[in-house]
Parts: sequence; structure tokens; C-alpha cells
Amino acid sequence: MSKALYFVTDIEADGPTPLENSMLSFATVVVNEDGELIDEFEAVLKPRPDKSPNAKTMAWWKTQPHAWKAATTNPVHPKTEMRRFADWVEGFDGKRSFAARPVAFDGFWMDCYLRDFAESYLLDVPHWGRNIFTAGALDIGTYICGLFNHTDPHTGDVEFPADWLGNHEHTHRAIDDARGYASLLSRLLQIARRQPPHNGNFLA
Repeated sequence: MSKALYFVTDIEADGPTPLENSMLSFATVVVNEDGELIDEFEAVLKPRPDKSPNAKTMAWWKTQPHAWKAATTNPVHPKTEMRRFADWVEGFDGKRSFAARPVAFDGFWMDCYLRDFAESYLLDVPHWGRNIFTAGALDIGTYICGLFNHTDPHTGDVEFPADWLGNHEHTHRAIDDARGYASLLSRLLQIARRQPPHNGNFLA
């Protein structure tokens, strides 16, 4: 049986919402259910002509020159990159799940761009059309909450050793951040596999 795969993704944008702004870059690192890092994907996108940058976000980007350079150098049309990404995802056998921290942000952006440029969807709803992901999306912060019985599911604010991020600095360069969160998920999956099996009585 093929292993489940998690496509840990980080996006960078020129504003808070794909309804008004553009995604500048994104990166995905694939982790299997055993916590093994399998592959990665990186893309830099041309801004959408029908959207405009957010002033507050652009002011923040001015404080991040290295990340801005990584997010804007040699951009490619979104249709080219989103279709390349969709084909890449479908090249993996097994259950494929999108993952991010937080999935509500990165997942929203990816879903909008997949819909607009690759005729695909983030959710696994077969009657909608092409579904490159075949399992529900995973929010890594929520997974931390469940694994450690954390009491605040809204923030996922759990302290963990820095090396759980694979010593990848959170630079706001998409591939760096995706590698860090993929390493974190890898560690969480390994911890979960060491947990004793549940007795099946979920009301106990």
C-alpha cells in the first residue's frame, strides 16, 4: 500500500488576500507518513494584473530585502507554474494531503490560484473537477494542539525545540519556511507513531 503524503506549503504575497492581492512565490516540501522528506517544489510568480499590492504589506517587505529578492526574481506566469505544480503533485502515488501552518492562510491562496490557473482545487471534492489532493488538508498548528493536548486550538502556540524545524531559519523565503514546517511535521509524525494505539472508544 502506498504511504500517505503531506505537501507542506508556504506562500509569500504582496497582501493579505488573494481576492485583492497577488501571490509572489510559494514552495512545497513533501513528507510521507513515516516523517521522511521526499521532494520539494519552488515557484516565483508574476503579479496578477487584475490585483494590486497592499500598502501595509509592501511597507513590511521593505524590511525584508533578502526575502523580497527571493520572492520576485525571475517570475513566471501563474498559469505555467500552477499547472506545473498540479502535474507534479499528481505524479506521487498514495493519499495526498495539503499541509501548512496555518492552512487557512496558505491553503486559501493555493486554492484560489489552483482554481484560476490550473482548473483544480485544494479540497478533495471529486465532483468539482480535477482534485490533485486526495485527502483533507492538515493544519500543522492544530495537529500540534491535538498531539500535545494543548488547550488553545486557536493559536497552536506550543513551545518546541528549535531543532524540530530542522534548523531552518524562518526567513520568509518560501522554500526556507516550507522546509522548516516540513521538518516540524516530520518530527510530529514520528512522535505520533510512538504513541500507544487508541482502544477505539472515543467517548471514554
